[in-house]
Amino acid sequence: MHKLVWLPLLLPWLILPQSLSSAPTVGGCAIFPANNISNTRIDDLPRHARSDEYVAAIGPNAAVHPDFGSGLWEGGPIGIPFVVVPAHQPLVDIVFTDYGDESDPGPYPIPDNAPIEGGADADGDRHVLVLQQGSCHLYELFYAFPVGHNWEAASGAVYDLASHALRPAGWTSADAAGLPILPGLVRYDEVAAGEIRHAIRMTAPETQMAYIWPARHYASEITDPGYPPMGQRFRLRSDFPLEGYAPQVQVILRAMKRYGLILADNGSPWYISGAPDERWDNEMLRELKQLQGSDFEAVDVSSLQLSPDSGEVR
Repeated sequence: MHKLVWLPLLLPWLILPQSLSSAPTVGGCAIFPANNISNTRIDDLPRHARSDEYVAAIGPNAAVHPDFGSGLWEGGPIGIPFVVVPAHQPLVDIVFTDYGDESDPGPYPIPDNAPIEGGADADGDRHVLVLQQGSCHLYELFYAFPVGHNWEAASGAVYDLASHALRPAGWTSADAAGLPILPGLVRYDEVAAGEIRHAIRMTAPETQMAYIWPARHYASEITDPGYPPMGQRFRLRSDFPLEGYAPQVQVILRAMKRYGLILADNGSPWYISGAPDERWDNEMLRELKQLQGSDFEAVDVSSLQLSPDSGEVR
């Protein structure tokens, strides 16, 4: 009885497709299941019909900018920091000042000394990202300030990283697109290990007054369909040569081809987000600036959608 030998032929859907691999992990937590849209390869998906328009709207001649690195910039770390806290981290109250009706209520397990994007005195987005071990829940704040042992923020979102559930339709998060931030950051450890297995967060100067799956929120009044909506996925063209780039830069470029970029916020053109780390070689990261918008194309990921309220892929 050797029927199992023929199972892959009779039931090809049991074979793990090329688009899926093991989920990335941080702090012992899988960052969403492996078959989540964030962790799914898009290199074989069709080019979006409006790719040329979207790239033109963002800037075909604008250089890619790695918005992360080592050291300080204007007194703050370069990138969006995060902290991993233990399961017993004390909970604190959160007061929401702007988007309380679209925020997940507290308390959140945020320590007094949680790192703030841009540093303690920053006047920018001031994101605070906290991953709790044990529960593997992700807590994210936008424009956050410590107030005694509690925190005040413009908005906040909580994600169960074992779940595919998206935020309610129309809700923001700590990001304009209503998406989580941490899953889209380029992190040093994964680059050093030789592979990034997730989409990378990016920004664009102007976006459409629309969002597409898996995004849940827009931040624009532009109705021109030639501008990209929040959640739009892009990828580095398959014929872009990797030779000549530093090995760690090649890891990032390869991820841009396989998993692509996801438009998550308004900002400078082709800025890709990462976590600050003193091990980054800033001079090496500057090689990414040799890329420009015309090296990318928009991708149609609609064929992967199972449900508009879930990040699970077909």
